[in-house]
Amino acid sequence: MRLSSLLIIATTFFAAAVAALVAASFSVTLIEENSEIGVRDALDQRGMTWAEVEADGLQVTVAGTAPTEAIRFSALSTAGSIVEASRIIDEMEVAAQAVIAPPRFSAEILRNDRGISIIGLVPANTDREAAIKRFERAAGGPNVADLLETADYEVPAGWDDALAFAITAMSQLPRAKASVEAGQVTITAIADSIEEKVEMEKRLRRALPSTVRLNLDIAAPRPVITPFALRFQMDEEGSRFDACSADTEAARIRILAAATRAGVTGTPRCTVGLGVPSPSWSEAVSAAIDAVQRLGGGSVSFADADITLMALPGTDESFFDDVIGALETGLPDVFALQAKLPKVVDPNAGPPEFTATLSPEGQVQLRGRVTDAAMRELANSFAKARFGSDSVYTAARVAEGLPDTWPSRVLTGLEALAALNNGAVTVTPDSLSVTGDTGNPDANSEIASLLAGKLGQGADYTIEVTYREKLDPVLGLPTPDECEAEIGEILKIGKITFEPGSATIDSTALGTMDDIAEILKRCGDLQLEIQGYTDSQGRESMNLALSQSRAESVLNELRARRVLTGSFVAKGYGEENPIANNKTEEGREANRRIEFKLIRPDTVESVKETTLESVAQSGDTEAQPTDQGTSDEQN
Repeated sequence: MRLSSLLIIATTFFAAAVAALVAASFSVTLIEENSEIGVRDALDQRGMTWAEVEADGLQVTVAGTAPTEAIRFSALSTAGSIVEASRIIDEMEVAAQAVIAPPRFSAEILRNDRGISIIGLVPANTDREAAIKRFERAAGGPNVADLLETADYEVPAGWDDALAFAITAMSQLPRAKASVEAGQVTITAIADSIEEKVEMEKRLRRALPSTVRLNLDIAAPRPVITPFALRFQMDEEGSRFDACSADTEAARIRILAAATRAGVTGTPRCTVGLGVPSPSWSEAVSAAIDAVQRLGGGSVSFADADITLMALPGTDESFFDDVIGALETGLPDVFALQAKLPKVVDPNAGPPEFTATLSPEGQVQLRGRVTDAAMRELANSFAKARFGSDSVYTAARVAEGLPDTWPSRVLTGLEALAALNNGAVTVTPDSLSVTGDTGNPDANSEIASLLAGKLGQGADYTIEVTYREKLDPVLGLPTPDECEAEIGEILKIGKITFEPGSATIDSTALGTMDDIAEILKRCGDLQLEIQGYTDSQGRESMNLALSQSRAESVLNELRARRVLTGSFVAKGYGEENPIANNKTEEGREANRRIEFKLIRPDTVESVKETTLESVAQSGDTEAQPTDQGTSDEQN
């Protein structure tokens, strides 16, 4: 009995324990599921679908890859709002951050009379100390303000070349600003004249590396014109300007439009300058040219605000009055018009005159009439001072009855003659004429300004001066085609030869190189391709390399002779384009040659990437073949 009671009690306790364990297990599972679901829903509502949630007992593990550290922290906070923070296990990772993009490296360089300033951000690997030293040499002293900052990033392609070119450019430009970026330089500068501007642009483009793009803006001041002069003529020879000046581009266009209506063809030279007496200059000039056209011919001269209009002799007087009256009414107030209708001159009459002639050889003869012996000596001395003591012959005679203005008119004529390469000046009491040839494109304008200023208002003068390019010290150069032909003739007489199988020019050909260099120095800037050719013996690839090396050797020889070769290209064509039969020794000898060819628009694309500079930069050292057979050596 006693044993049965104990068994019942034990069984009861065991059953209770099992029931407790079952209830506890069920409670834990319920807590796990509720915690996991709650945390997952909360994260999903916040858009954190990347997070993975797993409950293990009372602990909740949050895993996954958070986009950023801030989002990872937000995920922890969200989970902590559902379950106690102590129950959360953080197994989240943060995505690797993208590499920070390098900054945009650039530098602004300013040079003026006070020195050079540099500001900007440059790579830390830039040789800053060497760059500053070069700037100091350019500035002529330590007047260099270094405001550069550095950043430790990889140097972008083209940066070093762009900076080096900018330093070179600033050393040549006393007043300029340069903006430097990788592979690009923008330069803004001021020149003292148009000629200086052109020279600056040439120098900079010659020094420009092939890896750098250049944006160039060089401003040249407008010339000061005094007196502000213009002269237009219309006669049996046609319509033309002896001088043309305008204050703005719009005024120039308006004046040329009036000249076109009056019969001027082409695009005459009209200088835009400073010194205009009135903003209405183009209005007055256009009206005066229209009046000359209505009259059927004549001339109109402007010297500042003074206008002189000369009609053709024989013009109907009534019609002349009508045209001049309309012109006077329409002119702006500041301008004063003096109009003349010359009388028909008896061709048999012989008015007193003074003539001075200048021959192409520079010999000057003075003939005609002068007021007295002192005047003759003055004219002789003036001419010798202008043209040289050994170049003047004087045969002028003293005459009475000459006007008081005769000495000044004679000296003015001689001064005008000095602007010509050859020609003549004729002075009469009523007129002065200048005829001849010149190599100065501005000679007409300069002579017109001189005569307008020296002879005074209402003076009658004619200018028939012809500009000839062959007399121009700048443009009187051989044309590119003439240069190409001259070099071709030299090569017919003395061929450029090389040592066998080598790119070394044979010593017998150095005289030919001297002759070619002299021609190229006279020719100025040329777009020229130096072409190398071989015969067909040997391997084609070796022939191509050999011809390239030989073309480059010729280019280097020209550089050694101080020929400007920035616009030259050296290119090897190997055995292409034979000019003779490669089956004979004479033909092969003819095919082994160097040619000089102009680069014309249709060939630019095919050669623009083959330059000595590009070959050097690419590290191409395969120019000289070293292992050739007997056939190759014959090339």
